[in-house]
Amino acid sequence: MKPAKQTAANEAAPDGATDEAERYRAPALDKGLDILELLSEQKEGLTRAEIMKALGRNASEIYRMLERLVARQYVMRSTAGDRYSLSLKLFALAHRHPPMNRFIAEALPVMQAFAETAEQSCHLTVYDRGNLLVIAQVDGPGTWGLSIRLGSRVGLVDTASGQVMLAFQSEAERVRMLAEHTKVKGEVALGDAALAALLASIRERGHLRKDSAQTFGVTDVTFPILGPSGHAMACLTTPYMRRIDEYVAPSLDDVTAMLDAAARKLSMHEAS
Repeated sequence: MKPAKQTAANEAAPDGATDEAERYRAPALDKGLDILELLSEQKEGLTRAEIMKALGRNASEIYRMLERLVARQYVMRSTAGDRYSLSLKLFALAHRHPPMNRFIAEALPVMQAFAETAEQSCHLTVYDRGNLLVIAQVDGPGTWGLSIRLGSRVGLVDTASGQVMLAFQSEAERVRMLAEHTKVKGEVALGDAALAALLASIRERGHLRKDSAQTFGVTDVTFPILGPSGHAMACLTTPYMRRIDEYVAPSLDDVTAMLDAAARKLSMHEAS
């Protein structure tokens, strides 16, 4: 995105690869993608001047590109008209992608059956650019419960979902994920040795059950959804909440067994 990075990449690449990249350059497309990537990292949006400064572009370049992105509904302008932020269009497009659509369509009935019998909510996460993304969520049948918003980004290092995702990867893929990881709000740091030991114990047990690092009174239970290679392609999590009144709900052990069965139904590789 930045000229310095382009120069470093070109120096590292063979001459043929550099020539090929230059031949197929699309400057206008690059500008638009630069803006989208920049805004994806901003919670409150940015003004046009802030976008210009961050990308090192001039006013006319940014103005024209922002107007097109707004017109195509990839970017939203604030009510006051002075700030720009991403719309949900990219999220919607990603969920139209056939493999993702098929996976969610297959997972939802299994998740709904689990929620009904376990009387707990559950959510499905996949790896996305250094953290996890919630792609499906089902509420339990009761009048109360804990749910995670669809489309939320979940921490890779200090959540049950993230730790299970890391545990069931190849070493090379795990290193890549951790290199891409960026801290989310409130993330609890974990040293390399402690993380490695935790991931080894998760692989040995086949799942993770622990007190939530984000919310009191919640026990997170997570199982991997395994692909053909035996590596996690998604994680299925229930934030278990124990009843303390006279109603007898399924126990934590029962719910863990139910979630295990649900995860196995969705996996393409039988967990050992």
